[in-house]
Amino acid sequence: MLDERKTAILRAVVREYIETAQPVGSGHVARSATVMVSPATVRNEMSVLEQEGYLTQPHTSAGRIPTDKGYRYFVDHLTQPGRLDDVRVQQVRDFFASTHSALEQTLADTTRLLAGMTNYAALVLGPGVDAATVRSIQLVGLSARVATIVAVLSSGAVEHEAVDLPDDLSDARLNAAGAHLASHLVGGPINALAPPPTSGDDVVDELCRRALAALTSGAEREEAHVYVGGAARMAAAFDAVEVVRKVLQTLEQQFVVSSLMKDVLGRGLSVAIGAEHGVEPLASCSVVIAPYIVDGEPVGTIGLLGPTRMNYPQALAAVEVVSEQLGARLGDVEG
Repeated sequence: MLDERKTAILRAVVREYIETAQPVGSGHVARSATVMVSPATVRNEMSVLEQEGYLTQPHTSAGRIPTDKGYRYFVDHLTQPGRLDDVRVQQVRDFFASTHSALEQTLADTTRLLAGMTNYAALVLGPGVDAATVRSIQLVGLSARVATIVAVLSSGAVEHEAVDLPDDLSDARLNAAGAHLASHLVGGPINALAPPPTSGDDVVDELCRRALAALTSGAEREEAHVYVGGAARMAAAFDAVEVVRKVLQTLEQQFVVSSLMKDVLGRGLSVAIGAEHGVEPLASCSVVIAPYIVDGEPVGTIGLLGPTRMNYPQALAAVEVVSEQLGARLGDVEG
């Protein structure tokens, strides 16, 4: 732990650097209302903070900038999630109150909402099917030879797969098969659905078998999708073209971003700074992430990716509010 004076100086440096992106000198820190010591004392303390790894000096004659260790101390000890202003809170509420799109479109639109509020890249990991249960199920005829089985999951996702129909199938038997599936599959886990008991009608049972096989194979293929919004906004925060290129290329890799977001799914609202998240091309970035909750269970992840000098209080507040509203909206839609 740092003493009170070093803590105040580190806080002042981090906040100023977040605001200006310019190395911070001792004279500026000394004028901070929270420091109140001489520039000479500030210089000495900043030298100690540099020796201990909290600050670094990019050039001999320049001021200091925070290191990842400095940002980590700032996040862990010096800041709490900020509070969104009333206008932005209402903006988030209005967005989720008015959206009536399918799940995929809602998640894509959510990234644009969050990116527009913060000017960082917004990431949403869609619900996976592995822990989801079936909320409703329907078997709908499309033609004389093809039907589709539609399952709405507890995560808000909708699974639908084509089913080949037996010859000369009547509407009555199609409806009976749909009702039989619904009566036995609703509430069960999508990744471990047991075949329903016999209905007493061999044709209905065969259709149920085909429909369940189609639904199960589709769920096994399904992987959580990552939605990214505002990448261009976030790229403007970096001066080095090579860094921008690496960041944008990495954001295009679904597996990498998905793995990054899944790793923190069970941690609640959290921050990974620089190399902490383990994705080398994003070493100049921090990630603020939270799960969104549907029916008391975390079903996906939402977050912000920005430079390590990101405004952490603002980012934490935005992610917290949007994740809560997204989870509530998905719960309302499917509840």
